[in-house]
Amino acid sequence: MSFFDTHLLNLVVFLPLVFAALVLMLPASEPGQIRAVTLIGMLVDLVVGVWAYTRFEPGGAEFQLEYRVHWFKEFGLSYHLGVDGLAVSLLLLTVFLGPLVVLASTTYISHRIKEFHLALLVLQTTMLGALVSLDVLLFYIFFEAMLIPMYLMVGVWGAEDRQMAAVKFFLYTLVGSLLMLVALIAVYFISAPAGARSFDYASMYNGLLEANRQLNACRVGPEGACASLTGLAGTLYTYGPWMFAAFALAFAIKVPMWPVHTWLPDAHVQAPVAGSMILAGVMLKMGTFGFWRYAIPFFPVAAQQARPFLATLSVIGIVYGALMCLAQRDIKKLIAYSSVSHLGYCMLGMLAVTAEGATGSAYQMLNHGVSTGALFLLFGFLYERRHSRLMADFGGIAKVMPVFTAFFVIITFSSVAVPGTNGFIGEFLVLLGTFKSDLGAAAGNPHLTMVFGAFATLGVILGAAYMLWMVQKVFFGSLTHRENQHLRDIGLRETLTVLPFIALVGVMGLMPQPFLERLTPSTDRFIARARVGIPGAPQAEQVRVEVMSLPSSPTAAAPQAPTPLAARDVPSPRQ
Repeated sequence: MSFFDTHLLNLVVFLPLVFAALVLMLPASEPGQIRAVTLIGMLVDLVVGVWAYTRFEPGGAEFQLEYRVHWFKEFGLSYHLGVDGLAVSLLLLTVFLGPLVVLASTTYISHRIKEFHLALLVLQTTMLGALVSLDVLLFYIFFEAMLIPMYLMVGVWGAEDRQMAAVKFFLYTLVGSLLMLVALIAVYFISAPAGARSFDYASMYNGLLEANRQLNACRVGPEGACASLTGLAGTLYTYGPWMFAAFALAFAIKVPMWPVHTWLPDAHVQAPVAGSMILAGVMLKMGTFGFWRYAIPFFPVAAQQARPFLATLSVIGIVYGALMCLAQRDIKKLIAYSSVSHLGYCMLGMLAVTAEGATGSAYQMLNHGVSTGALFLLFGFLYERRHSRLMADFGGIAKVMPVFTAFFVIITFSSVAVPGTNGFIGEFLVLLGTFKSDLGAAAGNPHLTMVFGAFATLGVILGAAYMLWMVQKVFFGSLTHRENQHLRDIGLRETLTVLPFIALVGVMGLMPQPFLERLTPSTDRFIARARVGIPGAPQAEQVRVEVMSLPSSPTAAAPQAPTPLAARDVPSPRQ
């Protein structure tokens, strides 16, 4: 790696903070300068983020662009950054949304403009930091830190019930995160002997790997064989399910999965348009990303035992979210509940532990950020004109806003997974992977696989029903309300903000291969590591995490190139 490649992730993560410092020095009486500096900062971060995405080699090491130095050596805590295919794809989504969020809030935010843009830039750094952290405690710090600017965005710049929504959002996520911290500290102590303990992701995962294999092996032996396990394997047998539950609860709240989803509709409805775009586009993916990176690989046996339960919650979330959308009369709340349904597909595909399901899950994380982020953006433009969220206050506005209507319909097609759009690729792969999975066998009845797949398919049908019903009520029919007769169609700034979303809907729907090339190696490794917990499943010879070596001191030597996994280490499930 070149010197620039080594420091590329540092630039991506901390450039927003640099521009936040510039905004801090600007007078609050100059909103134009504040918006301009913030937009420039997000654009520069976008350029560097795209550079990082292009520098990632799909056929190379698992983690790339690594940077690692000691932080608190005596505690095994290092400042360690790196990205795999999923992380670099979510990083691209995050930097893509950054400048669009700034443009979307140009006229929406009219008070405390300086503070708002400071919160926006700090939030960008915390989200990017969580995605690229390869030290688990560092991930946790960023994971928790993003609560503060989002709490402020909802509580200060939100709608009439903003304080209630902000407190609910903060408490829900904080409670789950604190339980995860307890489990994280437990993993730190049990995964390595004293003197060798580390919060590094590779150290933790590799330290648990052999014990997880022993625990899995005993499950196909005589009854009671697991109870006689000693050492780390015995500890995982006794406490592993509880530690997995702590991780899973924290990430399930963030997804959010049913029934711990109730904070989301309130937060979305009360948040400003920028907050809703970030929440839907990136922050919810911290939950699915957490399951993918930490909860399932760390505790594959406990995850395997919980798969039927979690898959059931995912399917309930898909159908429940869709039915709640059909019951809504508030447009923004309808879009919010659609996230509960769409993220259910991400979880179901992941839990299928098939190549198609996991690939669809990863792709759907990106799709949801594009389609739902665009829906919140477009609704924000409509709200600025009418200051109403109720469908009953609209109707027939396609007659006066034809361009806006065309944009909204395209994004709607993306949301309901019409072939040719990005949403179709993800949902099709998830459904295919679900029908091919062994979820039913894991639940004790092979026929239940068809039940999981059938209810997930029902969610697709209901998704088309509620979205098209909303479009019909808002845009078509008679123009009955006098207030709507002179609505201004979408302007130049608004068009420039929407067009990147429209472009991605087409590109990701018609040419998914460039994105899948980076996601597929991560998908294969995730499946190999999840199968460590499946009794009797073919196991990879080695599913260890390989990262670059740590210098003896921060100044001792330049970071070494990451050690690639050999081709035999993670065999592709497609073979």
